[in-house]
Amino acid sequence: MSGHDSKYFSTTKKGEIPELKEELNSQYKDKRKDAVKKVIAAMTVGKDVSSLFTDVVNCMQTENLELKKLVYLYLINYAKSQPDLAILAVNTFVKDSQDPNPLIRALAVRTMGCIRVDKITEYLCDPLQRCLKDDDPYVRKTAAICVAKLYDINAELVEDRGFLESLKDLISDNNPMVVANAVAALAEIQENSTRPIFEITSHTLSKLLTALNECTEWGQVFILDALSKYKAADAREAENIVERVTPRLQHANCAVVLSAVKMILQQMELITSTDVVRNLCKKMAPPLVTLLSAEPEIQYVALRNINLIVQRRPTILAHEIKVFFCKYNDPIYVKMEKLEIMIKLASDRNIDQVLLEFKEYATEVDVDFVRKAVRAIGRCAIKLERAAERCITVLLELIKIKVNYVVQEAIIVIKDIFRRYPNTYESIIATLCESLDTLDEPEAKASMIWIIGEYAERIDNADELLESFLESFPEEPAHVQLQLLTATVKLFLKKPTEGPQQMIQVVLNNATVETDNPDLRDRAYIYWRLLSTDPEAAKDVVLAEKPVISDDSNLIDPSLLDELLANIATLSSVYHKPPEAFVTRVKATAQRTEDEDYGSETGNSESPAHVADSSASPTATSSGVPYAAARQPTPVSPAPAPAAPVPDLLGDLMGLENSAIVPVDQPASPAGPPLPVVLPASTGQGLQISAQLTCREGQIFYSLLFENNTQVPLDGFMIQFNKNTFGLAAAGPLQVPQLQPGKSAGTLLPMVTFQNMSQGPPSSLLQVAVKNNQQPVWYFNDKISLHVFFTDDGRMERANFLETWRSLPDTNEITKDLPGIVVSNVEATLDRLAATNMFFIAKRKHANQDVFYFSAKIPRGIPFLIELTTVVNNPGGIRVHSAIPPATAGGSRECRNQMRFQVRFATQLSFTCQRPPVEIIVEVPDCHLVTGPRNQESRGFGFVAMETVENAERCIKYLDRSVLQGRLVTVEKAKRKRGRTPNPGRYQGLRDKRGTDMDQYSNFLAIVHCC
Repeated sequence: MSGHDSKYFSTTKKGEIPELKEELNSQYKDKRKDAVKKVIAAMTVGKDVSSLFTDVVNCMQTENLELKKLVYLYLINYAKSQPDLAILAVNTFVKDSQDPNPLIRALAVRTMGCIRVDKITEYLCDPLQRCLKDDDPYVRKTAAICVAKLYDINAELVEDRGFLESLKDLISDNNPMVVANAVAALAEIQENSTRPIFEITSHTLSKLLTALNECTEWGQVFILDALSKYKAADAREAENIVERVTPRLQHANCAVVLSAVKMILQQMELITSTDVVRNLCKKMAPPLVTLLSAEPEIQYVALRNINLIVQRRPTILAHEIKVFFCKYNDPIYVKMEKLEIMIKLASDRNIDQVLLEFKEYATEVDVDFVRKAVRAIGRCAIKLERAAERCITVLLELIKIKVNYVVQEAIIVIKDIFRRYPNTYESIIATLCESLDTLDEPEAKASMIWIIGEYAERIDNADELLESFLESFPEEPAHVQLQLLTATVKLFLKKPTEGPQQMIQVVLNNATVETDNPDLRDRAYIYWRLLSTDPEAAKDVVLAEKPVISDDSNLIDPSLLDELLANIATLSSVYHKPPEAFVTRVKATAQRTEDEDYGSETGNSESPAHVADSSASPTATSSGVPYAAARQPTPVSPAPAPAAPVPDLLGDLMGLENSAIVPVDQPASPAGPPLPVVLPASTGQGLQISAQLTCREGQIFYSLLFENNTQVPLDGFMIQFNKNTFGLAAAGPLQVPQLQPGKSAGTLLPMVTFQNMSQGPPSSLLQVAVKNNQQPVWYFNDKISLHVFFTDDGRMERANFLETWRSLPDTNEITKDLPGIVVSNVEATLDRLAATNMFFIAKRKHANQDVFYFSAKIPRGIPFLIELTTVVNNPGGIRVHSAIPPATAGGSRECRNQMRFQVRFATQLSFTCQRPPVEIIVEVPDCHLVTGPRNQESRGFGFVAMETVENAERCIKYLDRSVLQGRLVTVEKAKRKRGRTPNPGRYQGLRDKRGTDMDQYSNFLAIVHCC
């Protein structure tokens, strides 16, 4: 919008939406254009104008490019909330994709790619394929980006339609911007794919380097990032690549410069010539220095990247340390980063300049910056041995200025210098002791105490100095107390006179009797026993020679540094963390629904004549069975005689152990693999709990195994189950004997069902709490396996099974493929399934496959019908097709509400809801569809009677504005108790004055789901 369009953001009229609707349907083009601008303005400031969707879409049919852009902008914003109405715009999109104007063609494809609605995706493919081969480069580059967006919505569709090959062809395009966009799209697709999609070859390398010189700055960034992942074949090829990329270092855009630096650094690893490497280092220095003349925010990003670069190649900026000197007006975050880089670039040649700067910084007013500067002096002393004395001189000069926080920070770093150079600079201890009374920070106190204890034999009044700290021993922080304890012991061992002896008694008494800190108490007991049993051994332990500390200015691990350098110019190089540490990529896996055609039966049929064709994802909301993640059990040991393994076939579908194998000659037994660990010892402070639900002789038990890996006996075990979908609760107290260290104990806890039911969404999660007298309460999660609920009365008569199977609606079914499982012995498989109360009904042959049918039942009379399709002795896997009859087949309403079964319960009205199902159960005494009096065709609405007003309000709340079979449905309270009596005459339409009254019923429809 232009600057004078601000008038569209303000209005003094009332009833804005109706007025906008009227203007959008005006016959005048200018008035419609202004109305659309007002709609966009309202949308921009956060107003809900979705009710104008249809009216705005009607304005798409225009030749005015500005109006078309505005309408497309509106569509992108509201298409996700109005997916069915967005279909109305598809024809215009397809038409615009063939418009003579390339701007309109590109606009249509870009908008279709931005509308993340599955229904529109299938209409996008043909226009996108045309635009990828369009004559105009602007259209081609727009289509390239659209492929990446389409891949994010439906990856399989992109691969099936050959869009990836078309993208790779665009790399050879004669327009550099098309090449850049193709590279950007392929790079994004590669990030979301687990297999190699985009690999640079020697042929594509030449194309990318050619396009690099002519495309825009952001196109150069995309190409350089792609080139940085290319590994040259040899040093000569690496030199050629670097030579063609080096001119990008002079670019005005900081992102291009950093991307070029990243690419050059990667290729330098392969270059063997020292002269070439030296010249490249000289060429990279000026552009990096130039980045520090930009805004503070850009300076900070550049400094964080330079911090990584100088750790790998310090020679690049070895002569440019002056550019990192802090300016008076630098923000604190820039100053801190400059200090870090100055420490890394400090050398014997420039240390005098650096120390002068640091000394100057130590007189600043910002306390944190001053502390950092003083610590920097100490780090330089540790890093440069020949400059250590000069660093200490500067620190002593800072101590003499008597600024409290400067003095304390100086004492802290001097302690580190003493660790780095023992027995070298002890002459300064007297100066340090002069500032003893000013110390009030714990770290400074601890450092001074360490110095006194370490050099007690050289300090005449060491006992007096330590005694001054002992007065406040109980109030000191833990690390000061620990340091004071150790220093007193050192003093006693070095000067075993009367004074230190009294001090050591006081300190040990305070540390063992009057403290709650276990670390301090344990250390004091160790010292006490050492001193009382073997003083010489105490000397060997306490006065042992300490390892020399080293420079810590390069803290990043080499492998991590390699990864960070490969991510220069990204957030990873700013955070100094790998991308996976702060970015979680959710890769959506497209799930394809396949329709199976069983065809005519062959062979000896022992099953129903026809089975409804249906399949669904195991995680879909229409699942007939709750999904339980399969565990990884340990296989049961086979019998000595070789036997073909028989898999437990329904593990993925119902929670059985699908990777367990059972030898043919071994009878089916309820004993399974070892119990899965639900509370590991690392989490339970040494207590490990393994548990699983089991069923034995019709009774459900919770099998538990407790292992005590602690050092103390555990007793008083108790257990509590949180409310859950199946109402599982303990039937009695947990019986576990006292558990000695290193021992284990198992128990079977009887369970009751439907006693502790949750009211939330159905779930297969079982939340458990366990406690004992020695530990806190431990909480863990377990999976509820459905097969433990199968009862022994689940066998159905064949005729009843056939009749029930035929009557099943598709929404009550679920199909699950279990690849890699081989059925070698049918009888052993049937026995194994029968042991879990899954009863064989019939068998038939379909083509070359064997089809088995089973029935099962869970408490409260809810049956399961199961079909298993496989080829015996074939490694092709099996397919499990499971279903549950509608709610009218029996069972209690409360039970059905608690399980993840989407069971339809409606009278004449029956549709499948496309949004997540709503868990409501209502009785529908009567349903009346309104039809025409003569042709009996539906008028598109009806009346559903509810038992109570509360039930009606729940239906309105959860089902209003839902999408059923592609139709937008409105559910509202009727103004009448029943439909009007049909008019005996011919229907002539509505009078104008009644039109408004009847319009509100044009979409009236009601449906009730029982979940």
